[in-house]
Amino acid sequence: MRRFLRHPVRLVPLGFLVAILLGTGLLMLRPATIEYERPPFVTALFTATSAISVTGMSTTDTPNYWSGFGLALITVLTQIGGLGILTGAALVILAVSRQLGLRNRLLVAAETAEYSVGDVRGLLLRIAATALACEAVMTAVVAGRLWLVYDYPFWHALWSAAFHSVQAFNNGGFSLYTDGLLAFARDPWVSLPLALGAIVGGLGFPALFEAFREWRQPVRWAVATKLTVWGSVALLAFGAVGLLLTEWTNPRTIGQYDVPGKILASFSQIALSRTSGFSLLPVSALSEESYPLLIGLMFIGGGSASTAGGIKVSTFFLLAFVIWTELRGEPDVTVGHRRVATSSQRQALTVALLSVALVVGGTTGLVLMTEGVLFNQALFEVTSAFSTTGLSVGITQSLNEGGQFLLTVLMYIGRVGPLTLGSAIALNTRRRLYRYPEEQPIVG
Repeated sequence: MRRFLRHPVRLVPLGFLVAILLGTGLLMLRPATIEYERPPFVTALFTATSAISVTGMSTTDTPNYWSGFGLALITVLTQIGGLGILTGAALVILAVSRQLGLRNRLLVAAETAEYSVGDVRGLLLRIAATALACEAVMTAVVAGRLWLVYDYPFWHALWSAAFHSVQAFNNGGFSLYTDGLLAFARDPWVSLPLALGAIVGGLGFPALFEAFREWRQPVRWAVATKLTVWGSVALLAFGAVGLLLTEWTNPRTIGQYDVPGKILASFSQIALSRTSGFSLLPVSALSEESYPLLIGLMFIGGGSASTAGGIKVSTFFLLAFVIWTELRGEPDVTVGHRRVATSSQRQALTVALLSVALVVGGTTGLVLMTEGVLFNQALFEVTSAFSTTGLSVGITQSLNEGGQFLLTVLMYIGRVGPLTLGSAIALNTRRRLYRYPEEQPIVG
């Protein structure tokens, strides 16, 4: 216990677990369902974990299973999960910076510009204000569209817009519509605000704040910000073009749309597929070539210290720079005229390899414990759960309790795992007063 009190950030996983259990208990109340019947424990646990981990996967038909009270609970749990993630990430950064020596703390200050241990309250208030402001803007735009164009009653439009805005910014994927957001795939006043909200929420507040503050001089951005912002732009462009090409003639997705509709639907779906679980296109109807694209983007995820999951954009592109440097035979990994620390390279490799192992192990386990599930379907579901994305090929509701529990565990690990691992590595770093002789074993 003393070790936990010494590094309170290690209590973050316990905090998420407590929130999940409380959410499970509340969702098991009879008023939470339309039928006024107590849901099974596994169903409530899966839904609470999905909401707290801002995944959005569901084993039920959300709008036709949960009552207004249940949907309100899911909204609150998603908001708590999103803000809790950002708060936990802030505590990680502040706790780590406090453990550094004076020289390294000065370097951290130069990179983060304004975050210090003494500014916890201001930092957390700024995070909360940013989240609520983004959600308010999305709610206003989408509610106005639903009310004025789709003839929704005002309060119905406001509730629907607020629900989906909270889900979008926090990169959740619950929807008030059985078929997701398919009806709004070609409506830029609904799909674009939600897609942009998911992008902003998926960047992470360190990159977001610095990019906003130094928007006129991107050259001054920290390495992490450059990797996150430019990496996200590259992934969005690559994904949108890739989905556009693979689905161009598919009559079950965008093949029936005009050119502007194809472009809008492809971009919005990719923006939501990387981090959030909204479906603007029927996932089960996508061409086979689209699945590897979506699986890869889900696995990479969003920015560090964000509501998005995955191994993180900065991790992926840092490893890409490591490979490029090795291929060129250069001694140091450099990004934007900055040399990347060896410890950061090791951390990126550790996170990536452990994530691959979890996805492979989870996929194998899901195939073995669930009859009738194909390998590619299991891989998609497991990647979506671990990356806390929430997209599904439509098999989640048909899984047995063992399969549902496996995805529940993966959602929890996918949410708190990288955060816990990153803080543990950073807080446990210690210096040795000696070094062993060096050898170069054969590689490859």
